[in-house]
Amino acid sequence: MSISSKYGYAPDKEGIERHLNLIASNLEKLNSEKVLKECFSIMDLTTLANEDTPASVSALVEKVNRFEKDYPDWPLPASVCVYPNFASVVASVRANPAVHVTTVAGCFPTSQSFLEVKLHEIELAVRGGADEIDIVLALNSFLAGNPDQAGAEIKASRACIDKVAAELGRPVVLKVILETGLLVTPEAIADASFLAMENGADFIKTSTGKVKVNATPLAAYVMCECIRKFWEKTGRKVGFKAAGGISSALDAVCYYSIVSSILGAEWLNKNLFRFGVSRLANQLLTAVEQKTVAYF
Repeated sequence: MSISSKYGYAPDKEGIERHLNLIASNLEKLNSEKVLKECFSIMDLTTLANEDTPASVSALVEKVNRFEKDYPDWPLPASVCVYPNFASVVASVRANPAVHVTTVAGCFPTSQSFLEVKLHEIELAVRGGADEIDIVLALNSFLAGNPDQAGAEIKASRACIDKVAAELGRPVVLKVILETGLLVTPEAIADASFLAMENGADFIKTSTGKVKVNATPLAAYVMCECIRKFWEKTGRKVGFKAAGGISSALDAVCYYSIVSSILGAEWLNKNLFRFGVSRLANQLLTAVEQKTVAYF
């Protein structure tokens, strides 16, 4: 019995395709300044490049610090997302604590290492100032037919985060990246979604952005349906994060529409909905300001 069956869920591929076609046909109608600014406010503004340095990360955060003055009619992004060794850089440079420090951790992007190594990296990231931790589902277990082991790693990561967070006296969010492009089928995406939520994920996230197929509307749709089913059964609201290849204003509007139509207005805020992006910020600014903007 699949984990999805516990929640009475099986992806209706034809129904999903029909709904996605309907969403696609209505994107221009939803493409408003209000929606684009809401999309901006839920961004995890991300830099995960091999050439990142303390100076380059600081420069990005300084742009966020200046943004309120330069664009007073715009919201701030939800967070700045970096590699774990840069958590302290973001924490020390950011001017507004409402902009969270997000780090990938747990041997991102492959999750291919010893659990002890993953947990130590997570601990160091939280101690370094991370408000949010994004880990990757252990596909080495999940794809080998051992979801219990993959779930146990998420549960151990959750426990590690909570222990250090309690010691430091602040909450820390856990996002679990499913790497949906490698799961391939809607059924596998659904099983991974429920597995992550059952083991303590505050958010489930599509992708690392480091594989051939990253976020897709189909994966997002299935994940959001699973979030709704999980909420109906447990009463716990889990967030959704789309990441990987989301680079245009219409891309953002598409995912916004998926979340809105399946989960409703309650999910349309940074507590329950995020974009992991590096290029989208400038595209949203350009679309609203009606001129080319290369701020970030």
